[in-house]
Amino acid sequence: MSHTSHTVLELDATAVLGLTEGINFKKSPAGKCFMIYKDKNTLRACRNQCKHQGGKFIKDIEDIDGRTVHCTNHNWKLNVATMQYVNPPDSFLQEELKVVKSEDGGLKLVELVPPEPWTVDSRPAQELQPGEVTLTYITHACMELKAGDKRMMFDPWLTGPAFARGWWLLHEPPSDAMDRLRQADLVYISHTHSDHLSYPSLKLLAQQRPDIPIYVGDTSRPVFWYLGRSGVNLTNISVVPFGVWYNVDKNLRFMILMDGVHPEIDTCLIVDYKGHLILNTVDCTRPNNGCLPHGVDVMMSDFAGGASGFPMTFHKGKYTESWKRHFISRERKELLRYTANLVATLQPKVYCPFAGYFTEAHPSDRYIKNINTKNNPADLNEKIKNLCPHITTWTPLPGSVLDLALALTNQDDRDCITQPPSGTKILKDSWDFDLYVDELNAAISSKIFEHKSWIQFYYNWAGFKNYNLVIRVTETDDDFQPRDDGYDYLVDFLDLSFPSVRPQRERFYVEIQNRIGVMRHVVVNGLLWDDLYIGFNNRISREPDIYHHKFWNHFQSELPLSAPDWDSFLKMTHQWQLGSGGA
Repeated sequence: MSHTSHTVLELDATAVLGLTEGINFKKSPAGKCFMIYKDKNTLRACRNQCKHQGGKFIKDIEDIDGRTVHCTNHNWKLNVATMQYVNPPDSFLQEELKVVKSEDGGLKLVELVPPEPWTVDSRPAQELQPGEVTLTYITHACMELKAGDKRMMFDPWLTGPAFARGWWLLHEPPSDAMDRLRQADLVYISHTHSDHLSYPSLKLLAQQRPDIPIYVGDTSRPVFWYLGRSGVNLTNISVVPFGVWYNVDKNLRFMILMDGVHPEIDTCLIVDYKGHLILNTVDCTRPNNGCLPHGVDVMMSDFAGGASGFPMTFHKGKYTESWKRHFISRERKELLRYTANLVATLQPKVYCPFAGYFTEAHPSDRYIKNINTKNNPADLNEKIKNLCPHITTWTPLPGSVLDLALALTNQDDRDCITQPPSGTKILKDSWDFDLYVDELNAAISSKIFEHKSWIQFYYNWAGFKNYNLVIRVTETDDDFQPRDDGYDYLVDFLDLSFPSVRPQRERFYVEIQNRIGVMRHVVVNGLLWDDLYIGFNNRISREPDIYHHKFWNHFQSELPLSAPDWDSFLKMTHQWQLGSGGA
């Protein structure tokens, strides 16, 4: 499908003459915000919306040339003259609006609209019978969809931790959750993050049903890139192209869409049953580049916040406890406002906040649990109700069921939702910490760490260089105190060298303290650094206080698909020792 376009802002001749040199902030009658940059007779324009998490830009007091704005959420900075983000450096370009001048001296800002592939072969909604389409909430981002005689499961994280040992399930899955998963006709897994792609859960599934049909999007980093080394035997995984209907039977089909900010990993889902649409945006920051269907029957999205190490794991400089608490409070409120407004814009008939029910349950992460407050789904649903009283809202509990036919025909939200039986266990209170933490810590004694040259071997394998950044990595205990038997080293990514002292040239500098068990587990297995950063398993300080997107993006999504060849490393090390006469 081709792009279409529409006008998002019009200025008359008087307003155009009133534009000043530099950055001009404008708002449309609909309340949408824009920025227009004027340089003599040249005009450039874009939406006033940060590409990171949708925050608003304001003038940057540090900007001398009048070209840069900064986001009030995370201090991302945009040069409006070039449409290039300068903080983080070497990262994104802002989508630009076309400036169309009219003969009378006015102008229009015109935006390209992404395709709406769900409109291809659209089907009229048929009448549903009670019980024909139901959604059962399992836990976190896991839902069971029953549509006719087919059952589809979304993102089954049913057991074990996510992000190494940082995230644990908040809700106790129903006692028959694994049986439901085994009996599903198909499974959708949105992306590679371990709170959605849970290898401990899939390992149990594969023991009894390795050939269950699993569908994932065609992301640049394959969702199941680690499958061959995971020990999980799944044999029926299909990679589905974006924006195309996939027919399950004559009544049921689905379509996977990519995220506009993180297309390399994130996807979302539209399910169509007899013309009734269910939209699951999962964790996407800007699903389908911001173009989504209006008036769907059910919409589900994340809501909680706190799914990142920032700012909880940062210290030194401005990162005092009071600053962090203030920032977290403000960001959570902004996320609530943004999500409520998005729902009000899209006007689904039913809305459900999900994919945010995790907790930092391990005792060593008590600090994170206390400071990383999350949004309450009931607060979000109340906000939505205040904006749109006609939208049915569902605050899910494990085992609760939404009947879509009843939701479409009853005005009372309670009539279409069946709550779990009285006495059902809602919150988890045990997580088998030792089983999973011991598995991580087994990497500490790996033979490769007997040789300091593993550092050079690993970072050469990682392949990140030609960037003026020096990092200091320190291996620590669970409380982030340096271990006597741990490594403490520098990496200079400008030339991928490993200096013994901090270089004195002008450069960026980041200190990262990593829990030794998690760091070595990541190194040995060639895993992404999400386990460290999103899993709260490190502490970070940086000089200056700049987010290095290029560095973090590489280590969180662009590491080689194959693991470091540690067997060859040990063989080479042994041969070198023999040649040098070492022990």
